[in-house]
Amino acid sequence: MSAIRVVLADDHALVRAGIRALLERLPGVEVVGEAANGREALDLIKKSAPNVILVDISMAELGGLEALPRIVKDFQAVKVLMLSRHANEEYVLRALRSGASGYMLKEAAAEELELAINAVAQGKTYLSPSISRTVVESYLQHAPGEESPLEQLTARQREILQLIAEGKNTKEVGHTLGISVKTVEAHRLQLMARLNIHDVPGLVRFAIRSGLVSSER
Repeated sequence: MSAIRVVLADDHALVRAGIRALLERLPGVEVVGEAANGREALDLIKKSAPNVILVDISMAELGGLEALPRIVKDFQAVKVLMLSRHANEEYVLRALRSGASGYMLKEAAAEELELAINAVAQGKTYLSPSISRTVVESYLQHAPGEESPLEQLTARQREILQLIAEGKNTKEVGHTLGISVKTVEAHRLQLMARLNIHDVPGLVRFAIRSGLVSSER
């Protein structure tokens, strides 16, 4: 039986090193690459063709929640296991609705990592045991047409929102995304209107509540 090929994406080098060390002890698991953000993860999937990607829910520039729909759309054979410090209902539900195969808390024991990797590799859904049953029930009862305020934004608007929340100015956002300052400003005005939030501190608070960025940043 061939090994489960795994890519690990987390923007903290020490965290990646620790998780990689655990992964390399697991029988039948091969770590084929590491990424520091969602953009690197997408490029790495193309090059290394993993079976599973472990991706941190919140990373600089492009977080796991933002990279997730692209992974699901462009690499349908890859199973996505989200890693997070938070059992927050909104985070878990958004990950599941966006196509994640699993959601594991970083506080989990090493034994749980093996269970999670094997489960998602076999096409099953894995959730850390400490995640509330009400979260699962809410997901199962979710109306298909219902969207959260964040999900109502376009992918580009969410990217810009994340970069703004990380403290980048308009010029820096444009440089990161390869678009003009005027385009950034247009998207920012549109997302503010859609969210009914009209100042940067408000956008930052919304981004944190929605799991787009971490409050630790």
